[in-house]
Amino acid sequence: MSVTGLAGMYNIKKLIPALHPPEEIFAGIPAPFRLSLLNTKQYLPTFLIRLECFSGQSVVFPVIQKKSTVDSTVLFTFSQRGQVSLGRITISSPYPVGFFTRYWNFENDSQVTVFPRPIATDSRGSGEDSPATGAGLCRGRGLSGELERIYPYSGSEPLRMIHWKHSARSYDLMVKSFGRYIVAPLLIDLDMLSEQGVEERLSRAAWLVQRWVSKRPVGLRLGGRTLPAGIGKRHGLILLKELALYGKD
Repeated sequence: MSVTGLAGMYNIKKLIPALHPPEEIFAGIPAPFRLSLLNTKQYLPTFLIRLECFSGQSVVFPVIQKKSTVDSTVLFTFSQRGQVSLGRITISSPYPVGFFTRYWNFENDSQVTVFPRPIATDSRGSGEDSPATGAGLCRGRGLSGELERIYPYSGSEPLRMIHWKHSARSYDLMVKSFGRYIVAPLLIDLDMLSEQGVEERLSRAAWLVQRWVSKRPVGLRLGGRTLPAGIGKRHGLILLKELALYGKD
């Protein structure tokens, strides 16, 4: 009994679990987390390890070789938006003979930001800085707009811009000049959304951010604060975090 007890305790020591969250976590929607376990032992593998997370979900790893890492995917669903602590991870094992289950708790003090659950809406934002969805024509040079004029080749234009038909009728190479389409920015004003209740309006705003931020500049107005319009996934995460923490101070 002493030998098996020592073997069982050593089996669950020198293990480091970790939870790796996805970039986007929305309230009420299952989010895939990567649950990993590092065995820092120098000489021996570890057997029959069970990891139980704060939500009650568990994963069993049959064997973890020495100085190696194994991982699995677990789905967590958070009921509310805001900052959420991931809590403790319990490491246990019935090794070696199954008479007793030995365990210890790993305190995980990391937090994740849970965004409002997105709810589809027909609204496209509000405010003077938020024109209707669509594109406007910028008079600068570009490749996406309409043909504006034809002018002599200066040497700096790409060869694909040369208008060969016009060039054939003149002594000089002629190139095409196009306008450039730009997409109007979208300003989401939380107070101007028509839905009832703060939580529903936050959910509608989250959907608008997720829907448009990769296609056009999106800004956000929360109370007296205004976040300037930007585009791209990284900017979208900033806006979603603002929505997640709104009123949580």
